[in-house]
Amino acid sequence: QVQLVESGGGLVQAGGSLRLSCAASGRTRSLYRMGWFRQAPGKEREFVAGISWSGGSTYYADSVKGRSSISRDNAKNTVYLQMNSLKPEDTAVYYCAATHYSGSYYLEGGYNYWGQGTQVTVSS
Repeated sequence: QVQLVESGGGLVQAGGSLRLSCAASGRTRSLYRMGWFRQAPGKEREFVAGISWSGGSTYYADSVKGRSSISRDNAKNTVYLQMNSLKPEDTAVYYCAATHYSGSYYLEGGYNYWGQGTQVTVSS
């Protein structure tokens, strides 16, 4: 089992930045990939960014590409999502996800561990 705890969300003005953190614990040694998803009110959860646990390959949704950066610190078992130039449409609950298996980074069903989420609110 793997436990995921997100932090770093909050209220920020448009154009500002936030760094989200996801601390993993438990059976982290064999994790294969991790991702960030988000869910805005009234919308389905969508992929934001993903990263391989060992190789550092990264993947981004078009909506955040160029404004966000995902990284990991294996020594701390933590994955980060740096978000810059935030827009009101980035307002959502952001979830961290992880899995021990290979597969698509982009699909929600490809992850079997999820955090509780952290709220990001961007004011205009």
